[in-house]
Amino acid sequence: MSRTNTFLAVLLVIVVVMTAAVGVDYSKPNIEILPDMKYTPAWKAFAANPNFPNGRTMQPPVGGTIARGQLPLHFAATKEDAVRAGEELQNPVSRSAIEAAVDAESEAVEATVETPGEAAPTEAAPAEVVAPAPDVAQQNEAARRAAIVGERFAASVERGSKVYLTYCNACHGPKGAGDGLVPQRGFPPPPSMLTGKSLQMKDGQLFHILTYGQGSMAPFAAQLSRDLRWDVINYVRDLQSNAPAVPEAEPAATEATPEASTDKTDPQTKAESEKTGESAPTSNKPDAQKEPDAQKQPAVEPDKGSAKKPAAETTNEESKLPPNELRESAAGDEKKPAAPAPQVPGDEPEPTTDAES
Repeated sequence: MSRTNTFLAVLLVIVVVMTAAVGVDYSKPNIEILPDMKYTPAWKAFAANPNFPNGRTMQPPVGGTIARGQLPLHFAATKEDAVRAGEELQNPVSRSAIEAAVDAESEAVEATVETPGEAAPTEAAPAEVVAPAPDVAQQNEAARRAAIVGERFAASVERGSKVYLTYCNACHGPKGAGDGLVPQRGFPPPPSMLTGKSLQMKDGQLFHILTYGQGSMAPFAAQLSRDLRWDVINYVRDLQSNAPAVPEAEPAATEATPEASTDKTDPQTKAESEKTGESAPTSNKPDAQKEPDAQKQPAVEPDKGSAKKPAAETTNEESKLPPNELRESAAGDEKKPAAPAPQVPGDEPEPTTDAES
């Protein structure tokens, strides 16, 4: 055995013994040489930094920069802008919007498949395989698109239900009728979302109310992202569509039946009857029928012994009365019992006094 081999054997033994004696602590990092080339010192966001002219680490964004998912809304927190938002903003996750997106995706896929020169060669189909009729293929494609639309809209409603139970249930109630726990404790209740103006509001107007608030309702722009606000609106629409229909109130009857008609005696006639101590005449017929009755009254012939002067005075007093009171007086006389005729003495000569003789 040569000296070289002996030296190498001894050196190997020494290395093995030293490795076993040193040990390895895996909880600590190993020794690194020149670590600055691998790890650079990090600057804190609000720490001073001499590398920039303004001495700050966090720099302002470039003018016109828009953060992802934070598109600006050019509306004010007013009712007029809420109505304008209903006309300008469109719900991106409504059923119609989802249908348009699915149709666009299907058209893009069809355009890619039907591009000339890129279609892969296909083998001829066996004779026993019959291609479906065009109508059947269209029906299958329509069913597939409807299923995709239903799944996406149902997912949006599901997300909106969770947000509604977290932020809206306390005031608006579980069904949107405005009967939450907060109104039950004395706070002014919100209007029901199942009837009234809420049914007539567009999705954009509801989005504006969620963003900026309205009345006693606080804004939720800080708590809910735009996508979640649209999901809540879809859930509210789902509540409205599943709400029971409110029966319409029947119009009140305007014409009274003869059995249900009430006393229509004129107040002035009643007051005059009370003064004279007689009962006021009552009639279930309309006032329009009193005039013909009054005209049909037979003329009362004066008594033979009655003087002409009192009759003239009575005629003058009746002529002073208005036509309405005259008719009412005649109608009242019809109801009164006939008074006994006064006894007029015969043709006996009147006694004369000494002065007359």
